[in-house]
Amino acid sequence: MKIAVLGTGMVGQTIAAKLNALGHEVTIGTRNVAHALNNNKPNPAGQIFSQWLAENPLIKLGSFAEAAATAALLINATSGSGSIEALTAAGTENLKGKTILDIANPLDFSQGMPPSLFINNTDSLGETLQRSFPEAHIVKSLNTMNCSVMVDPSLIPSDHNAFLSGNEASAKEQVRQLLIAFGWKSDNIIDLGDITTARGTEQLLPIWIRLWGALKTPNFNFHIAVAK
Repeated sequence: MKIAVLGTGMVGQTIAAKLNALGHEVTIGTRNVAHALNNNKPNPAGQIFSQWLAENPLIKLGSFAEAAATAALLINATSGSGSIEALTAAGTENLKGKTILDIANPLDFSQGMPPSLFINNTDSLGETLQRSFPEAHIVKSLNTMNCSVMVDPSLIPSDHNAFLSGNEASAKEQVRQLLIAFGWKSDNIIDLGDITTARGTEQLLPIWIRLWGALKTPNFNFHIAVAK
C-alpha cells in the first residue's frame, strides 16, 4: 500500500521505518524538503534526519502535498500545534475520502515542562481535524504511548491496550488491521466510539508524562482490566 507519513520527527521516522519493513511504499512528508535535508539537529534518539533517510533508501521524501497525493492512507505524525497547517498543506483534494491515522496530541510546551493541553474537555485535536477536513476520515489511535511501543507492542511483556476513535467504521477497521500488522493483538485494540472519544485518549497525556518521569522510561502502556 502507498502510505504517507506526515512529519519527519522521531515519531514519523519510527512509523515510516516500520511500514517500510512491512513492505509498504512509504513517503515521509515535510513542510520544507530542503530544510529537512539540511537540518543537522538530532532528534531525542540522537538521529539526524538526513542520515536516517540515507539508511532507509526505500523511503521517499516529499512535501506534504507530494506525500499525500498518491497515498491510500495517511498518518499524521506532526506536532499537534502544526497538524492543521500540515494537513492544509497536504491539500484538501489529496485527503478526500482517505483514512488519516492521527497520532498527534495537543501538547502546549509554551510554559515549559510538563506541557499542558491546548485543546481539552469539550473538544479534542482529533475532532478539530475532522471538522477542518470533513471529507477525510480521521481515526485517532496510538497517541497514548511512546513511538517504540506503537510499532512493537511486544516491548511490553504483558497485555496492554491501544484505542480507536473515529466516525467511519471502515476507516477504523483499516487502522485496526494496520495495528495488527504492527503486532497488536486484536483483543487488545479497544474501539471507544466516534471521534469525540478522542477527548479521553488525548487527556491521558498529562498522566502519561508524569508516569514517564516516575518510571524513568517511556516504554510502558495502559492495560484496561475488566472484571469477569
